Amino acid sequence: MNHKPTDLLPEPTLRRLPWYLAYVTMLRADGVEYVSSTRIAENLAVDASQIAKDLSFINIKGKTRIGYEVATLEVALREYLGFSQRHNAVIVGAGSLGGALLQDSGLHRYGLNIVAGIDSDPAVAGTQIAGIPIYAPDRMGSLVRDLGVSIGIVTVPVESAQSVANALVEAGVRALWNFTPTRLRVPEGVVITNTSIYSHLAVMYNRLGTLPEK
Repeated sequence: MNHKPTDLLPEPTLRRLPWYLAYVTMLRADGVEYVSSTRIAENLAVDASQIAKDLSFINIKGKTRIGYEVATLEVALREYLGFSQRHNAVIVGAGSLGGALLQDSGLHRYGLNIVAGIDSDPAVAGTQIAGIPIYAPDRMGSLVRDLGVSIGIVTVPVESAQSVANALVEAGVRALWNFTPTRLRVPEGVVITNTSIYSHLAVMYNRLGTLPEK
């Protein structure tokens, strides 16, 4: 069966693929030509059979006793994950978190092209962060349309998150990356991904509390 980037992968598989990409990118930089699923498994703590199954989705097969060609695997993973394409995005909320994302040049290497920021603070709108212009909220519709924006990144205070999401969807974005600690409601046909720093903190604190005292 041929798999395409549009196939709906199991989310655990989709979350592991970037791990493989990061690892083989490091191997290629070190001049390694081939890598076995066993070696990947040892370094990433993922079962070798699971790795082979995951990589079958991008139609890359290892060679017996040799393994996967590192350069080919890197390109295939990058293309499959959409990292080699450009995805235009706007950030709504140019405060501490939004400002940090605007300055994160690493996101561009993974296909996320942040073309503008939006902030309701008059002292912020009209400025630039890392060379990216910040606009007032009333420019949202024209920015999404004129700049071909498909992704809206939500980094506003929680009480404003749903109204911002509604405005972005109405403006025409097709996906939301939500950094607020609330579950946003979006209509069918809009992709949403939640990244809650607070949830990860809660898990870390909870696990830390179970460790024996030193």
